[in-house]
Amino acid sequence: MKFGPVPVGEAQGAVLAHSVALEKGRLRKGAVLSAADMAALQAVGLAEVIVARLDPGDLGENAAAERIAAALVPDAAAAGLRVTKPFTGRVNLIAEAPGVAVLDVAAITALNHVHPMITLATVPAFQQMEAGGMVATIKIIAYAVPGADVERAAALAAGAIRMAGVVHRSAGLVVTQIPGGPDDTKGIASIRARVEALGMDLAEVRTVPHRAAALAEALGGVRGDIAMILTDSATSDVDDVAPSAVRHAGGRVERFGMPVDPGNLLFIGDIGARPVIGLPGCARSPALNGADWVLSRVACGIAVSGEDIAGMGVGGLLKEIPTRPQPRAGRKA
Repeated sequence: MKFGPVPVGEAQGAVLAHSVALEKGRLRKGAVLSAADMAALQAVGLAEVIVARLDPGDLGENAAAERIAAALVPDAAAAGLRVTKPFTGRVNLIAEAPGVAVLDVAAITALNHVHPMITLATVPAFQQMEAGGMVATIKIIAYAVPGADVERAAALAAGAIRMAGVVHRSAGLVVTQIPGGPDDTKGIASIRARVEALGMDLAEVRTVPHRAAALAEALGGVRGDIAMILTDSATSDVDDVAPSAVRHAGGRVERFGMPVDPGNLLFIGDIGARPVIGLPGCARSPALNGADWVLSRVACGIAVSGEDIAGMGVGGLLKEIPTRPQPRAGRKA
């Protein structure tokens, strides 16, 4: 692509680089100049205009963005995405339903190395999305880019973005109580909101004493595709009440503890085919915490291993929750 000033009389067919005020209205940047446009430019006394001219083999910004979008999402319905029409070199990928964004990070990075004018920005991998949320945007910065580079970028990132939709339709919550403990009404409401934001139902809430045997029995009977546990007293060891109850119920604990703050005291496991999530106390707050990252993946049928949780530490320092009893930084005197 060639870019720069040319005499107005030689600008027909070129792309206008900067908007120009006319006697009536405005000729906007990105317009492909016609004979009538040239006459209008001359009528306001312009002798030259800054334009972009495509070289042989170049693709215009909209065609380039559309080509890359087609490669990224070859089947929009299967990927759970809506692909917008190109406009000013941009195509957006929009989530059609709640779920998490599944990204081939290496492929996306490779695409962004091909040509600096070919760009793809996305939400973080496994970001929870609501219907209508923007998952990614393809932006061609220049008015045109070499077609060969567009094809290379498209090949590198083919099928690199999709949504994982929710596969578990319900969850059950078991809350333990200690005599004189806090009222968990607001905490349960926060957890219900998390579940419903994923398009799921909170099928049942059971309250039991803070004892392993009582909790194990409740876990065996509580309704829901996913079982969640909220303990009145924070889980502080893999042999504490809640993890022990999972094992007593015939299940296993995959990992206790996560490098996400708030959210350190989460644990995850399963009882047979049903996932079990031991929620940290911060799940009582509606603010983002580590439980959100785990619940959204599990709800979408994405296995969460101990190794996966270990990898959440980079970016895992989340915003402080003002109401929690032991903030990271001590209170000022």
